[in-house]
Amino acid sequence: MKKKNLDDSEILEKLLTSDVVLDAASRGVFEIVDLCLKYFPELLWNNDFVEKLEKEILEGRHVELFRLLRGRNPVQCFAEEDPSKTIARSNAVIKWSLRCVSPDVSGAAFLLQRELQWFQKELFEEAELWMKDTSSSCSLVATLIITVAFAAAFTVPGGNNDSMGIPIFLNKGSFMVFVVADSFALLSSVTTTLMFLTILTSRFTIEDFLHSLPRKMVMGLTFLILSLASMLVAFSSALTIILSERFKWIYIPIT
Repeated sequence: MKKKNLDDSEILEKLLTSDVVLDAASRGVFEIVDLCLKYFPELLWNNDFVEKLEKEILEGRHVELFRLLRGRNPVQCFAEEDPSKTIARSNAVIKWSLRCVSPDVSGAAFLLQRELQWFQKELFEEAELWMKDTSSSCSLVATLIITVAFAAAFTVPGGNNDSMGIPIFLNKGSFMVFVVADSFALLSSVTTTLMFLTILTSRFTIEDFLHSLPRKMVMGLTFLILSLASMLVAFSSALTIILSERFKWIYIPIT
């Protein structure tokens, strides 16, 4: 259906009364809102419509729609002098519901970081509890990896030469893979433990949740994953060292 074949005034009236644009804004459908505002900029001349559109966008935390609305008519949409409108907009930002949760945000702390960017503070206690529980659990896993990696460094596969005290399989390539992987697992797990200890000893202020704590959590989880992967490589290389002479097929599942 082409616009030139329709009565523009009827379409405009339909858009204002049918809540089509408002429903699209509530659901975060950028394309529909963009097309309506592009071909019918007169929508932004209606103050009541603009207020409702702002409310739906802010309550849904739709960043792209927020930028779109500001870009279409920043002066008229966001510079009115009526204090009641400013209060209403602030209430829309403060209001939180499940539809504010983005699918790419996992964990209360990262959700709080996203909400702080919209001036939200209600998730503070839940975020602090989630951050402490996650840090404690991950620290325990990292400590276990440290214990295993440290012990493996002194009980190398195949043992040591009794006369010289050097590893028997020192000249094998798979042994060097084991040493490097085990060392990296130890260093990564130690770094992980330090990251989570800094989280547990943090003051947990609102400002910390905005940048510091999420960054430390991401770094801690990253090093934890690296340490687990390194332990898997060390385990595989150890099996190769011990069983390669008897079971030639051992290389197949490992590689």
